[in-house]
Amino acid sequence: MIVHFYSLVSAHRVRFNGDMDTIFSASVRSGRTTAAVCAAAMISLAVAMGIGRFAFTPLFPLMVRDGLIDSHAGAMLAAANYLGYLAGALVAARIRIKPALLLALGLAGTVIITAAVGWTVSGFWWAVLRFLAGVMSAWTLVATSAWGLGWLAALGRPDLAGVQFSGVGIGIAAAGLFCLLLGTTLPSPQMWIGLAALGALASVLPLVLSRSLPSPPAPAATAAAAPVSVAAPSGTGGLIVCYTLFGFGYILPATYLPALARQLVDDPHVFGLAWPVFGAAAAVSTVLVSWRLARANRLSVWAAAHVLMAIGVLLPAVWTSLTSVTLAALLVGGTFMVITMVGMQEARARAEGQATRVLGRMTAGFALGQLAGPLVSAGIARLTSSEAGALKLALALSALGLLASAVYLWRLRRPE
Repeated sequence: MIVHFYSLVSAHRVRFNGDMDTIFSASVRSGRTTAAVCAAAMISLAVAMGIGRFAFTPLFPLMVRDGLIDSHAGAMLAAANYLGYLAGALVAARIRIKPALLLALGLAGTVIITAAVGWTVSGFWWAVLRFLAGVMSAWTLVATSAWGLGWLAALGRPDLAGVQFSGVGIGIAAAGLFCLLLGTTLPSPQMWIGLAALGALASVLPLVLSRSLPSPPAPAATAAAAPVSVAAPSGTGGLIVCYTLFGFGYILPATYLPALARQLVDDPHVFGLAWPVFGAAAAVSTVLVSWRLARANRLSVWAAAHVLMAIGVLLPAVWTSLTSVTLAALLVGGTFMVITMVGMQEARARAEGQATRVLGRMTAGFALGQLAGPLVSAGIARLTSSEAGALKLALALSALGLLASAVYLWRLRRPE
């Protein structure tokens, strides 16, 4: 009897230990996968957005210094990039390939195009390359959002979305520091090639992981719950409009705040540090906000971020000083990636079955608003006698759009 009891206990102990080992191994594998996905998505956004899309901002004054372009040519190159971003988003919304493959294409294209800028001195080819850089940036943002957020949702860790989206700020800060440290010793063409080399090294991890983890596993309950809990893509129209107004509201202060700062301060070190600080604020804000999203409604956070950005947009229009410009930069820089993060999360949650398509439409809306900002400002300038007055009116219009979209998002939010 005793021997029989002991054999039963031993059998249950072996089964229990085996189950615990399985659970522990699964937990470790899940934790490693989560860390790998976060790192890959963060690096992808750092390369494609921080380097491929935004590196032109700190490199522009260096290219002017080297006698390669002037302010007019710089504006044309910026416009080419905006158009490319819009075109890339429209293609991403229609193309039917897996997000992992789109991510790989975007990263490889970003590295090649960034290096190519340093290999030519032709204004025409620079415009073409900046257009293509915009396309690659949009592809990578859409693909990373669909791939990375999909994996985090499958792994039960949506709270780590801020780590992924902090990559944009990290890339901006890294590119800014690179230009600050080496800009006095290297010509700008070599700076472009150097950033491309850094981007190539950084891209190895996301390229490998996106190949080994191509598609996140779909939750078992998704198919049954989809008709009830996930809206059709057409139901995201209001979110796309709000995201378009975000692009319109963001681009004017992002474009004109550096010029206002130059009028108020004549210290080049301030300009050199401004871009890394802007990127650091963007990176930190996404991480901090993502920790609170477990207790907060995404639409409420999105609405609050629009209000804060609207305040940052309005400040230089009503109060012109270094303090107001600094506060405006912090408010705009500290919210633009938060809005990107929660906007992409909310859109994906409402159209999970067609995530790439809907996120592409969101990105296209942002690009359209971003492209419309300078055009509206230029149109207002033609109707007024003062460029400063035209800018203030355009900033006020941008803030009004942000506030109106904040009201819509607040009313749309689900009960807590």
